[in-house]
Amino acid sequence: MDLMDQLKSALVGLEHDEAKASAEAIVEQGLDPVAAMGVVMDALREVGEEFARGDIWLPELLLSARTAQSALSVLEAEIKRTGKSVENKGTVVIGTVYGDVHSIGKTMVNVLMAAQGFKTIDLGTNVTAEQFVAAVKEHNPDILALSALLTTTASEQRNVIKALQEAGLRSQVKIMVGGGAITPEFARDIGADGYGATAPEAVSVAAELMAS
Repeated sequence: MDLMDQLKSALVGLEHDEAKASAEAIVEQGLDPVAAMGVVMDALREVGEEFARGDIWLPELLLSARTAQSALSVLEAEIKRTGKSVENKGTVVIGTVYGDVHSIGKTMVNVLMAAQGFKTIDLGTNVTAEQFVAAVKEHNPDILALSALLTTTASEQRNVIKALQEAGLRSQVKIMVGGGAITPEFARDIGADGYGATAPEAVSVAAELMAS
């Protein structure tokens, strides 16, 4: 088994130390770190598809993200050192809105988007409208993804969109919303560009927004 196969096997098998060691060996032997990153994305995609089918559960999905990150950190450092580039389907800033500390749905979307080749910036939970605006200014993302699980915090998504309008940034970014408290009707009412009911659906919506 060559090093690329070893890397994928470790990633699919959720073997954190082995994944990192394989990535380090790939770098040490002068193999292409961009190709290796493609292997990581393929493995994450496989795990994401297993999750979407119900073949694995959330703990495995989250473990796959941590395992992948152990390899990605090694490969990204080499890519930066060598100046090589990786295809990026788009940049997504994602976070759970102010007043809401639920992270599971947001984390699943973040993992699956990264697996599909999006560059993601995860702001975490309890993110204020001002922080979202600052992140849009700093990162100039293609998409801003807002999560809200609670009915009491759903209206905060509207506040974020309003803040972007007031900052003159609304036209510069596509906004997609989701979470247990959100419906398609609510998404349309607040002026969002897209809505995803599940994490896999959110990834599909992001791809559609990039194509529009």
